[in-house]
Amino acid sequence: MATLTIRNIDETIKGNLRQMAALHGRSMEEEVRQILRQVLGRPVSARGLGTRIAERFAVGGGGDLPIVERSPARQPPDFSEDAAS
Repeated sequence: MATLTIRNIDETIKGNLRQMAALHGRSMEEEVRQILRQVLGRPVSARGLGTRIAERFAVGGGGDLPIVERSPARQPPDFSEDAAS
């Protein structure tokens, strides 16, 4: 087993960790091990985020929207001295 030392932890986080460990009846060290197992023990998806989002919205018909006709862009305002006269 490897050893990990973490320095410069915010006191608030350390206090929260201490409370969570007490709530679960474990040491702070064991609480950290459990947190790491929960977070890092999840399988990593081989699909990218964009693919997963597309799959989720494909169930409802996807995200295809009708193309809206656009009018030509208007001319920007002219703030030059010549235009004010």
